[in-house]
Amino acid sequence: MSEPTMGRFDGKTHILPARVYYEDTDVSGIVYHANYLRYMERGRSEFLRLAGVHHMVMMSGTEPVAWTIRRMELDYARPARLDDALEIHTRFHSLTGARMSGDQWVKCKGIDLVTAKVEAALITMTGKPRRIPEDVKAKLSPYLA
Repeated sequence: MSEPTMGRFDGKTHILPARVYYEDTDVSGIVYHANYLRYMERGRSEFLRLAGVHHMVMMSGTEPVAWTIRRMELDYARPARLDDALEIHTRFHSLTGARMSGDQWVKCKGIDLVTAKVEAALITMTGKPRRIPEDVKAKLSPYLA
């Protein structure tokens, strides 16, 4: 059985291919606006996975932690449509304290459809911020733009 794709790194930018399915669209066949958040979540998750940072490992430590979105700003330029082949691009530029900041964008045929600025934070299961562990920083630092 084959594994689903984790995407690839092109320099310091992670690229995850995706397809627009019927379930992603509204009645007009255009991707429903909130579904771009889902595409971007997958892009961030696969960026972390390919960089060697696994969600389940972080949640299984003595003090379980998880990433959460602290802030996200989106700009919708063009719609994606049913059956489009998309690329979700993810690039992080800073790790400070408990936060990781970067940019994401969704492309179709080389054209930017949606762009986003994103800030994620590391928190405990009770919602308290936690500094990014040194081993996680070491894994992510080579990919910071």
